[in-house]
Amino acid sequence: MQTVEITRVDTPIGQLRVGSTDKGLAYIELPHASGCGLRGWLHHHFPDTQCVEQIDRNRTVVEQLLEYLAGDRTDFDLPLDLRGTEFQRRVWDALQEIPFGEKRSYRDIAKAIGRPKAVRAVGAANGSNPVSLVVPCHRVINSDGKLGGYGGGLTLKARLLAMESRPGADRLL
Repeated sequence: MQTVEITRVDTPIGQLRVGSTDKGLAYIELPHASGCGLRGWLHHHFPDTQCVEQIDRNRTVVEQLLEYLAGDRTDFDLPLDLRGTEFQRRVWDALQEIPFGEKRSYRDIAKAIGRPKAVRAVGAANGSNPVSLVVPCHRVINSDGKLGGYGGGLTLKARLLAMESRPGADRLL
């Protein structure tokens, strides 16, 4: 039986729940997240898993998340244990290529993965990203420049993009 270690962390954007396996970071639940939440994600991707509240596997994740949200980190150096379809993983890989402070459209991502007509599917894969912030789905916007959706809500997406657009970004408060 696999174990997912869950840690709660208070941040400037609210409380996050972080889940890691022995392979790496597998889940981040944002405050006010839409979707099925931690319980639904565990049921779908880790049906026979023991869930333990513990910091050990999540210590580095928590440190890097807090540094990012304080404006002291522009990228993450964490092992990931992402569960998804091959298409979703291709989208998530492309998201990780978006530099800090930059944005891409869903169409840009579809082209980057060699599926230029799969714009809606890219949007769905973006919305299924289990590790928001670390795999920066907030950097994806509509082709017309509007924000589009975000699991943590559009207010949070706007705050993250604003923080990243300022040189020497200040705290996210």
